[in-house]
Amino acid sequence: MAELKIGDVAPDFTAPGVITKPEVQRIDVKLSDYRGRKNVVLAFHPFAFTAI
Repeated sequence: MAELKIGDVAPDFTAPGVITKPEVQRIDVKLSDYRGRKNVVLAFHPFAFTAI
């Protein structure tokens, strides 16, 4: 895979997600579903909400 630079278009990907309201739902989120419609911020929270 080629290195991305600032301003490059991100490659399409699918990531697992969770919607918590009104009930918990697990979903797959595709970047291409938002391209041209919404800004997307991807954040990672390792070990978030887990008991260690």
